[in-house]
Amino acid sequence: MRLEPLLKALADPTRLRIMRLLAHMELAVGELAQVLGQSQPRVSRHVRILCAAGLAERRKEGSWVFLRAAITETGTPPLGAATARLLSVSERDDAAFAMQCEEDRRHLAAIRATRQASAEAYFARHAREWDTLRSLHSPDAAVEDMLQSVLCDQSLGILLDVGTGTGRMAELFAPRAARITALDKSPEMLRVARSRLDKMPSGAVDLVQGDFTALPFDEDTFDTVLFHQVLHYAQNPAAVLAEAARVTRPGGRVAIADFAAHDREELRERHAHARLGFTDEQMAGFLAGAGFAGEAMREVAGQPLTVKIWTARKDAAPKAAGSALLQREER
Repeated sequence: MRLEPLLKALADPTRLRIMRLLAHMELAVGELAQVLGQSQPRVSRHVRILCAAGLAERRKEGSWVFLRAAITETGTPPLGAATARLLSVSERDDAAFAMQCEEDRRHLAAIRATRQASAEAYFARHAREWDTLRSLHSPDAAVEDMLQSVLCDQSLGILLDVGTGTGRMAELFAPRAARITALDKSPEMLRVARSRLDKMPSGAVDLVQGDFTALPFDEDTFDTVLFHQVLHYAQNPAAVLAEAARVTRPGGRVAIADFAAHDREELRERHAHARLGFTDEQMAGFLAGAGFAGEAMREVAGQPLTVKIWTARKDAAPKAAGSALLQREER
Protein backbone atom coordinates (compact mmCIF):
# COMPACT_ATOMS: atom_id res chain seq x y z
CA MET A 1 0.00 0.00 0.00
CA ARG A 2 1.39 3.39 -1.05
CA LEU A 3 0.52 6.75 0.49
CA GLU A 4 0.13 8.89 -2.67
CA PRO A 5 -2.53 6.78 -4.46
CA LEU A 6 -4.26 6.22 -1.12
CA LEU A 7 -4.59 9.97 -0.49
CA LYS A 8 -5.71 10.60 -4.07
CA ALA A 9 -8.35 7.89 -3.72
CA LEU A 10 -9.74 9.51 -0.58
CA ALA A 11 -9.81 13.00 -2.11
CA ASP A 12 -13.42 12.62 -3.25
CA PRO A 13 -16.62 12.79 -1.17
CA THR A 14 -18.29 9.89 -2.99
CA ARG A 15 -15.34 7.58 -2.39
CA LEU A 16 -15.34 8.52 1.29
CA ARG A 17 -19.03 7.58 1.44
CA ILE A 18 -18.32 4.28 -0.29
CA MET A 19 -15.63 3.38 2.22
CA ARG A 20 -17.95 4.06 5.15
CA LEU A 21 -20.68 1.93 3.54
CA LEU A 22 -18.28 -0.94 2.95
CA ALA A 23 -17.21 -0.76 6.59
CA HIS A 24 -20.72 -1.95 7.44
CA MET A 25 -21.47 -4.56 4.78
CA GLU A 26 -20.39 -6.03 1.47
CA LEU A 27 -22.30 -4.52 -1.44
CA ALA A 28 -22.74 -5.12 -5.15
CA VAL A 29 -21.81 -2.26 -7.48
CA GLY A 30 -25.47 -1.85 -8.43
CA GLU A 31 -26.45 -1.70 -4.76
CA LEU A 32 -23.84 1.01 -4.13
CA ALA A 33 -25.25 2.99 -7.05
CA GLN A 34 -28.74 2.68 -5.55
CA VAL A 35 -27.61 3.95 -2.13
CA LEU A 36 -25.51 6.80 -3.55
CA GLY A 37 -28.11 7.87 -6.11
CA GLN A 38 -25.53 7.79 -8.91
CA SER A 39 -25.20 5.89 -12.18
CA GLN A 40 -23.58 2.47 -12.10
CA PRO A 41 -20.79 3.45 -14.58
CA ARG A 42 -19.89 6.43 -12.39
CA VAL A 43 -19.82 4.31 -9.25
CA SER A 44 -17.72 1.71 -11.08
CA ARG A 45 -15.09 4.38 -11.82
CA HIS A 46 -14.92 5.28 -8.14
CA VAL A 47 -14.64 1.60 -7.25
CA ARG A 48 -11.73 1.11 -9.66
CA ILE A 49 -9.83 3.93 -7.97
CA LEU A 50 -10.46 2.56 -4.48
CA CYS A 51 -9.40 -0.94 -5.52
CA ALA A 52 -6.25 0.34 -7.24
CA ALA A 53 -5.29 2.11 -4.00
CA GLY A 54 -5.80 -1.06 -1.97
CA LEU A 55 -8.73 0.35 0.00
CA ALA A 56 -11.42 -1.95 -1.42
CA GLU A 57 -11.49 -5.25 -3.24
CA ARG A 58 -13.80 -6.86 -5.78
CA ARG A 59 -15.19 -10.37 -5.70
CA LYS A 60 -17.06 -11.90 -8.62
CA GLU A 61 -20.07 -14.08 -7.82
CA GLY A 62 -21.72 -15.38 -10.95
CA SER A 63 -22.75 -12.33 -12.97
CA TRP A 64 -22.54 -10.05 -9.91
CA VAL A 65 -19.49 -8.16 -8.63
CA PHE A 66 -19.37 -7.46 -4.91
CA LEU A 67 -17.21 -4.92 -3.10
CA ARG A 68 -15.82 -5.06 0.40
CA ALA A 69 -13.40 -2.96 2.41
CA ALA A 70 -9.80 -4.15 2.18
CA ILE A 71 -8.81 -2.30 5.36
CA THR A 72 -9.91 -2.56 9.00
CA GLU A 73 -9.01 -0.59 12.10
CA THR A 74 -7.18 -3.56 13.62
CA GLY A 75 -5.83 -5.16 10.44
CA THR A 76 -2.69 -4.89 8.37
CA PRO A 77 -0.85 -3.17 6.77
CA PRO A 78 -0.43 -0.40 9.37
CA LEU A 79 -1.17 2.30 6.78
CA GLY A 80 -4.48 0.61 5.96
CA ALA A 81 -5.41 0.28 9.63
CA ALA A 82 -4.54 3.95 10.22
CA THR A 83 -6.72 4.94 7.25
CA ALA A 84 -9.66 2.90 8.58
CA ARG A 85 -9.32 4.59 11.97
CA LEU A 86 -9.11 8.02 10.30
CA LEU A 87 -12.36 7.39 8.42
CA SER A 88 -14.09 6.25 11.60
CA VAL A 89 -12.88 9.27 13.59
CA SER A 90 -13.85 11.60 10.74
CA GLU A 91 -17.42 10.38 10.90
CA ARG A 92 -17.52 11.04 14.62
CA ASP A 93 -15.92 14.51 14.49
CA ASP A 94 -17.15 15.94 11.17
CA ALA A 95 -20.85 16.69 11.66
CA ALA A 96 -21.67 17.14 7.97
CA PHE A 97 -19.89 13.94 6.99
CA ALA A 98 -21.63 12.10 9.83
CA MET A 99 -25.05 13.24 8.59
CA GLN A 100 -24.29 12.05 5.07
CA CYS A 101 -23.07 8.66 6.32
CA GLU A 102 -26.17 8.25 8.46
CA GLU A 103 -28.39 9.03 5.48
CA ASP A 104 -26.49 6.48 3.35
CA ARG A 105 -26.95 3.81 6.01
CA ARG A 106 -30.68 4.46 6.09
CA HIS A 107 -30.75 3.56 2.40
CA LEU A 108 -29.14 0.23 3.26
CA ALA A 109 -32.48 -0.79 4.77
CA ALA A 110 -33.90 -0.90 1.25
CA ILE A 111 -31.02 -3.14 0.15
CA ARG A 112 -31.68 -5.52 3.02
CA ALA A 113 -35.41 -5.56 2.23
CA THR A 114 -34.69 -6.46 -1.40
CA ARG A 115 -32.36 -9.25 -0.37
CA GLN A 116 -34.92 -10.59 2.08
CA ALA A 117 -37.64 -10.56 -0.55
CA SER A 118 -35.39 -12.47 -2.94
CA ALA A 119 -34.62 -15.06 -0.27
CA GLU A 120 -38.29 -15.48 0.59
CA ALA A 121 -39.17 -15.96 -3.08
CA TYR A 122 -36.49 -18.64 -3.41
CA PHE A 123 -37.79 -20.48 -0.35
CA ALA A 124 -41.35 -20.23 -1.64
CA ARG A 125 -40.33 -21.90 -4.91
CA HIS A 126 -38.58 -24.77 -3.12
CA ALA A 127 -40.55 -25.00 0.13
CA ARG A 128 -42.50 -28.14 -0.73
CA GLU A 129 -39.47 -30.24 -1.71
CA TRP A 130 -37.41 -29.02 1.25
CA ASP A 131 -40.25 -29.69 3.69
CA THR A 132 -40.56 -33.22 2.29
CA LEU A 133 -36.85 -33.88 2.75
CA ARG A 134 -36.79 -32.33 6.23
CA SER A 135 -39.63 -34.60 7.33
CA LEU A 136 -37.49 -37.65 6.60
CA HIS A 137 -34.50 -36.93 8.78
CA SER A 138 -33.40 -35.95 12.26
CA PRO A 139 -34.74 -32.63 13.62
CA ASP A 140 -32.62 -29.64 12.57
CA ALA A 141 -32.40 -28.27 16.13
CA ALA A 142 -31.10 -31.59 17.49
CA VAL A 143 -28.43 -31.77 14.78
CA GLU A 144 -27.37 -28.18 15.44
CA ASP A 145 -27.14 -28.86 19.18
CA MET A 146 -24.97 -31.90 18.54
CA LEU A 147 -22.72 -30.01 16.14
CA GLN A 148 -22.23 -27.27 18.70
CA SER A 149 -21.34 -29.75 21.41
CA VAL A 150 -18.86 -31.45 19.06
CA LEU A 151 -17.17 -28.37 17.67
CA CYS A 152 -17.35 -25.81 20.44
CA ASP A 153 -15.33 -27.78 22.99
CA GLN A 154 -12.32 -25.83 21.68
CA SER A 155 -11.52 -22.80 19.56
CA LEU A 156 -12.83 -22.95 16.00
CA GLY A 157 -10.25 -20.48 14.73
CA ILE A 158 -10.76 -19.67 11.06
CA LEU A 159 -13.66 -21.80 9.82
CA LEU A 160 -14.64 -22.85 6.30
CA ASP A 161 -18.33 -23.69 5.84
CA VAL A 162 -18.44 -25.79 2.65
CA GLY A 163 -21.78 -25.65 0.84
CA THR A 164 -23.13 -22.94 3.11
CA GLY A 165 -26.57 -22.95 1.47
CA THR A 166 -28.79 -20.63 3.48
CA GLY A 167 -25.88 -19.51 5.68
CA ARG A 168 -27.34 -21.09 8.79
CA MET A 169 -24.09 -22.77 9.88
CA ALA A 170 -22.13 -19.57 9.38
CA GLU A 171 -24.70 -17.74 11.50
CA LEU A 172 -24.60 -20.44 14.18
CA PHE A 173 -20.83 -20.58 14.56
CA ALA A 174 -19.82 -16.97 13.87
CA PRO A 175 -19.79 -16.00 17.58
CA ARG A 176 -17.29 -18.81 18.28
CA ALA A 177 -15.00 -18.44 15.27
CA ALA A 178 -12.25 -15.94 14.61
CA ARG A 179 -13.57 -15.64 11.07
CA ILE A 180 -15.78 -17.68 8.74
CA THR A 181 -15.60 -18.25 5.01
CA ALA A 182 -18.94 -19.50 3.66
CA LEU A 183 -18.58 -21.19 0.27
CA ASP A 184 -21.27 -22.29 -2.15
CA LYS A 185 -21.33 -23.13 -5.84
CA SER A 186 -24.75 -21.52 -6.40
CA PRO A 187 -24.93 -17.73 -6.75
CA GLU A 188 -28.63 -17.90 -5.86
CA MET A 189 -27.90 -19.71 -2.60
CA LEU A 190 -25.19 -17.17 -1.78
CA ARG A 191 -27.77 -14.41 -2.19
CA VAL A 192 -30.02 -16.29 0.25
CA ALA A 193 -27.10 -16.59 2.69
CA ARG A 194 -26.28 -12.91 2.31
CA SER A 195 -29.83 -12.02 3.28
CA ARG A 196 -29.41 -14.02 6.48
CA LEU A 197 -25.94 -12.71 7.31
CA ASP A 198 -25.96 -9.07 6.23
CA LYS A 199 -26.62 -7.78 9.76
CA MET A 200 -23.44 -9.41 11.07
CA PRO A 201 -20.34 -7.23 11.63
CA SER A 202 -18.40 -6.44 8.48
CA GLY A 203 -15.60 -8.94 7.97
CA ALA A 204 -17.04 -11.61 10.27
CA VAL A 205 -18.13 -13.80 7.34
CA ASP A 206 -16.80 -13.92 3.79
CA LEU A 207 -19.17 -15.31 1.15
CA VAL A 208 -17.31 -17.02 -1.68
CA GLN A 209 -18.54 -18.76 -4.80
CA GLY A 210 -16.65 -21.96 -5.52
CA ASP A 211 -16.71 -25.71 -6.02
CA PHE A 212 -15.81 -28.16 -3.25
CA THR A 213 -13.78 -30.20 -5.75
CA ALA A 214 -11.40 -27.27 -6.33
CA LEU A 215 -11.46 -24.95 -3.33
CA PRO A 216 -10.22 -21.44 -4.22
CA PHE A 217 -7.93 -21.18 -1.20
CA ASP A 218 -4.25 -21.67 -0.37
CA GLU A 219 -2.95 -24.67 1.51
CA ASP A 220 -3.16 -24.66 5.32
CA THR A 221 -5.65 -21.77 5.45
CA PHE A 222 -8.36 -23.00 7.86
CA ASP A 223 -8.44 -24.35 11.42
CA THR A 224 -11.87 -25.96 11.03
CA VAL A 225 -13.68 -27.22 7.92
CA LEU A 226 -17.40 -28.03 8.12
CA PHE A 227 -19.55 -30.04 5.69
CA HIS A 228 -23.18 -29.78 6.76
CA GLN A 229 -25.53 -31.87 4.59
CA VAL A 230 -23.38 -31.39 1.49
CA LEU A 231 -21.07 -34.39 1.06
CA HIS A 232 -23.89 -36.58 -0.28
CA TYR A 233 -23.87 -34.35 -3.40
CA ALA A 234 -20.27 -35.38 -4.16
CA GLN A 235 -19.67 -37.87 -6.97
CA ASN A 236 -16.23 -38.50 -5.45
CA PRO A 237 -16.30 -37.83 -1.68
CA ALA A 238 -12.69 -39.00 -1.30
CA ALA A 239 -11.47 -36.29 -3.69
CA VAL A 240 -13.60 -33.65 -1.94
CA LEU A 241 -12.14 -34.55 1.47
CA ALA A 242 -8.62 -34.60 0.04
CA GLU A 243 -9.22 -31.04 -1.18
CA ALA A 244 -10.53 -30.12 2.29
CA ALA A 245 -7.37 -31.57 3.83
CA ARG A 246 -5.24 -29.44 1.53
CA VAL A 247 -6.72 -26.20 2.89
CA THR A 248 -6.78 -27.39 6.54
CA ARG A 249 -3.86 -26.49 8.79
CA PRO A 250 -1.91 -29.31 10.48
CA GLY A 251 -3.83 -30.17 13.64
CA GLY A 252 -7.00 -28.60 12.26
CA ARG A 253 -10.33 -30.39 12.28
CA VAL A 254 -12.99 -31.43 9.82
CA ALA A 255 -16.61 -32.08 10.80
CA ILE A 256 -19.10 -33.80 8.51
CA ALA A 257 -22.82 -33.86 9.25
CA ASP A 258 -24.59 -36.10 6.77
CA PHE A 259 -26.94 -39.03 6.39
CA ALA A 260 -26.18 -42.52 7.58
CA ALA A 261 -26.39 -45.05 4.76
CA HIS A 262 -30.00 -45.51 3.59
CA ASP A 263 -32.00 -46.89 0.67
CA ARG A 264 -34.20 -43.93 -0.31
CA GLU A 265 -33.48 -44.07 -4.04
CA GLU A 266 -35.98 -41.31 -4.80
CA LEU A 267 -33.56 -38.78 -3.31
CA ARG A 268 -31.25 -39.25 -6.28
CA GLU A 269 -33.94 -38.14 -8.71
CA ARG A 270 -35.81 -35.54 -6.67
CA HIS A 271 -32.92 -33.92 -4.82
CA ALA A 272 -29.83 -34.78 -6.92
CA HIS A 273 -28.19 -36.81 -4.14
CA ALA A 274 -25.14 -38.57 -5.58
CA ARG A 275 -24.72 -40.73 -2.44
CA LEU A 276 -27.37 -42.43 -0.32
CA GLY A 277 -25.60 -41.60 2.93
CA PHE A 278 -22.42 -43.13 4.31
CA THR A 279 -21.42 -46.04 6.52
CA ASP A 280 -18.86 -45.52 9.28
CA GLU A 281 -16.41 -47.72 7.39
CA GLN A 282 -16.78 -45.65 4.21
CA MET A 283 -16.28 -42.39 6.07
CA ALA A 284 -13.27 -43.73 7.99
CA GLY A 285 -11.68 -44.73 4.71
CA PHE A 286 -12.38 -41.37 3.05
CA LEU A 287 -10.98 -39.45 6.01
CA ALA A 288 -7.87 -41.56 6.45
CA GLY A 289 -7.15 -41.48 2.74
CA ALA A 290 -7.30 -37.68 2.81
CA GLY A 291 -4.88 -37.47 5.73
CA PHE A 292 -7.35 -37.03 8.58
CA ALA A 293 -7.21 -39.08 11.78
CA GLY A 294 -10.75 -40.03 12.83
CA GLU A 295 -11.84 -38.77 16.24
CA ALA A 296 -15.45 -39.71 16.88
CA MET A 297 -18.90 -40.34 15.43
CA ARG A 298 -22.18 -39.19 16.89
CA GLU A 299 -25.67 -39.61 15.58
CA VAL A 300 -29.09 -38.04 15.88
CA ALA A 301 -31.72 -40.64 15.09
CA GLY A 302 -34.45 -39.83 12.60
CA GLN A 303 -37.22 -41.67 10.80
CA PRO A 304 -36.32 -43.00 8.32
CA LEU A 305 -33.08 -41.01 7.87
CA THR A 306 -30.50 -40.67 10.63
CA VAL A 307 -27.95 -37.86 10.62
CA LYS A 308 -24.42 -38.68 11.72
CA ILE A 309 -21.60 -36.34 12.64
CA TRP A 310 -18.05 -37.49 11.99
CA THR A 311 -15.05 -35.50 13.20
CA ALA A 312 -11.37 -35.94 12.40
CA ARG A 313 -8.10 -34.09 12.72
CA LYS A 314 -5.48 -33.43 10.07
CA ASP A 315 -2.42 -35.59 10.64
CA ALA A 316 1.11 -34.95 9.42
CA ALA A 317 1.39 -38.65 8.53
CA PRO A 318 -1.97 -40.07 7.34
CA LYS A 319 -2.88 -43.45 8.74
CA ALA A 320 -4.06 -46.43 6.72
CA ALA A 321 -7.70 -46.27 5.65
CA GLY A 322 -10.04 -47.42 8.36
CA SER A 323 -7.35 -47.69 11.06
CA ALA A 324 -8.89 -44.92 13.19
CA LEU A 325 -11.87 -46.33 15.02
CA LEU A 326 -14.90 -44.11 15.23
CA GLN A 327 -16.45 -44.16 18.69
CA ARG A 328 -20.21 -44.18 18.62
CA GLU A 329 -22.40 -42.02 20.81
CA GLU A 330 -26.14 -42.11 20.30
CA ARG A 331 -28.65 -39.42 20.95
